[in-house]
Amino acid sequence: MNKNPTQGDTPAKKIDARIKELDDWRGKTLASLRKVIKQADPDVVEEWKWNVPVWSHDGIICTGETYKAAVKLTFAKGASLKDPAKLFNSSLEGNTRRAIDFREGDKIDADALKALIRAAAAFNKSAR
Repeated sequence: MNKNPTQGDTPAKKIDARIKELDDWRGKTLASLRKVIKQADPDVVEEWKWNVPVWSHDGIICTGETYKAAVKLTFAKGASLKDPAKLFNSSLEGNTRRAIDFREGDKIDADALKALIRAAAAFNKSAR
């Protein structure tokens, strides 16, 4: 597997390439999460930082890291967000970030995730 298939492309193309190179459940999960993020916030900006997808709106909303056993959405300011659906299940001990680990076979609660994405964008806007 090419370690950096994404050199020189736009952020969107780099994310496309990452999804394509993950030719298992992780690629499908990352693609689904990306779709939910873009539905939740049509003005979201896709970026590529630290060799991972980043979604921003008035600051970073979340990153999308992929690991062998999980696709992780890390919310930059997750500790400041209300999470009534209790989606956060990782990085709970930190003072700033919170994350959601999606494992093979996990269902995505699109409505709850959209609410969290919108809350993160609103928090970023209010913190400016």
